[in-house]
Amino acid sequence: MNIQQFLHEYNQGDRNFSGLNLHGADLSNHNLSGIDLSRADLTGANLSGANLTRANLSGTNFTDADLSGADLSGANLERVNLIGTSLAGADLIGSNLTRADMRAADLEETDLRGANLTEADISGANFRRANINSACLDGVDFESVDLQGTDVSQIRLNDEYAPTGMSRDWITWGPN
Repeated sequence: MNIQQFLHEYNQGDRNFSGLNLHGADLSNHNLSGIDLSRADLTGANLSGANLTRANLSGTNFTDADLSGADLSGANLERVNLIGTSLAGADLIGSNLTRADMRAADLEETDLRGANLTEADISGANFRRANINSACLDGVDFESVDLQGTDVSQIRLNDEYAPTGMSRDWITWGPN
């Protein structure tokens, strides 16, 4: 399915695009509120400024995608691949990022208030000036994470929670 066909079907009321391949698609500034793109391939896609509120994006591959300035409030991003993805300035208020793979992602000035990041892998990520107040951070390892300018005084972790370690749900192959 090409991008024009996809947008036409969305505008006609279809919301189920689970498993769709939109590798490298330019969907910047589009309203995709309530869409189901679970298990879709959006590797390298441009979704900057897009409205993805209440979207089901569980298991989606966003490797090296641009989600800067996107509105992902209330979105389901469970087990999503965000390796190397730009989420700078994005709104992730109340989103579910449980077990998300966010290695080397850029979350500078991202609003994560009330988000669930349980067991998310954020190693090497940029969280500069991010708002993580009231976020659930159980099982998250902050070693090698850039938190410069981020208010960490309100972080509360469950002392009984045992992190499970690195996410192994996604394998990224580099150039040969």
